[in-house]
Amino acid sequence: MTDFKRYKLDAAFAYLRTFDHTAKLDDFIEVSLWHNSEGFDAHLSSRGEQTIRLSWDEFRALKKLVKELDQ
Repeated sequence: MTDFKRYKLDAAFAYLRTFDHTAKLDDFIEVSLWHNSEGFDAHLSSRGEQTIRLSWDEFRALKKLVKELDQ
């Protein structure tokens, strides 16, 4: 028999209109932490459905690259 494990999902949700005036009223972003704490998934509902899955190290690298481009 298969063993199942249950756990609660740690997630945060926001409507994108709060951050982006061009977003539709029902566009949203939801970020959920991985159960193993090694990263997160970001689900965006805008311009189609988008999901981004990053480990914390990948996220740190992405932040550095975005910061570099923002200078």
